[in-house]
Amino acid sequence: MVKRKIIKIDEEKCNGCGQCIPNCPEGAIQIIDGKARLISDLFCDGLGACIGYCPQGAITIEEREAKRYDEKKVMENVVKQGKNVIKAHLEHLKAHNQGELLKQAIEYLKEKNIEIPTLGEGGCPGSKIMDLRKKEEPPKFKDTSYSKGISELENWPVQIKLVSPLAPYLNSADLLIAADCVPFTYADFHQDLLKGKVLLVGCPKLDDLQLYQAKISQIVKNNQIKSITYVHMEVLCCFGLIGVIKQAISDSGKEIPFKEITISIKGERLK
Repeated sequence: MVKRKIIKIDEEKCNGCGQCIPNCPEGAIQIIDGKARLISDLFCDGLGACIGYCPQGAITIEEREAKRYDEKKVMENVVKQGKNVIKAHLEHLKAHNQGELLKQAIEYLKEKNIEIPTLGEGGCPGSKIMDLRKKEEPPKFKDTSYSKGISELENWPVQIKLVSPLAPYLNSADLLIAADCVPFTYADFHQDLLKGKVLLVGCPKLDDLQLYQAKISQIVKNNQIKSITYVHMEVLCCFGLIGVIKQAISDSGKEIPFKEITISIKGERLK
């Protein structure tokens, strides 16, 4: 047993829809008695590809004592499911920069004389290495004030973990909860999204969603929040916080307008 990150399924939230299963090529999840279940620690790599496909927000990642992930056991399960699943699994490892596991998977295929698929650009883009440097010069703006970079930040700290639920700036606030990659990606973050709002920042994939659940619930319960906007990247792992926020609003018994905004990896605001 080792302490590592692994998925956790909230049985009360899970409705057994099964949308997580096709997005777990490792075969770690099955529907049993009408609920999604983690059938073996050995199969779960803890990378969370399934999280963004759960419409109920029932899947999170926790760090706990678990059996060590076993790539060989996973490959034994993957190859039974055919070429497309083999390719999906390899691209999943590649996209998450799991070079050693990818090497083990390919060695297994060679040992079993199974064709090794050509890997494309598939997999989860959440941690994929991408070069987004512009290939052409940006347009010149006649209004030079644009480049002054006026900050619209109205509160500190901004990390969800550090914000006190009793901070005075939270009362009567319009909250902007942002996945932490957004401000680096969306050029108009301050003017378009942050202006007039109190900012909370966190990572739905790498941080503790249970901690977020408790903290956001306390903030909503202890303050008169006027509205909540959640802005996140288009990558699947960013969607995990939607259910957390909605649950916090529901538990409070308050009617708080909620808005969701998605930003593309190229910095575009998606409709």
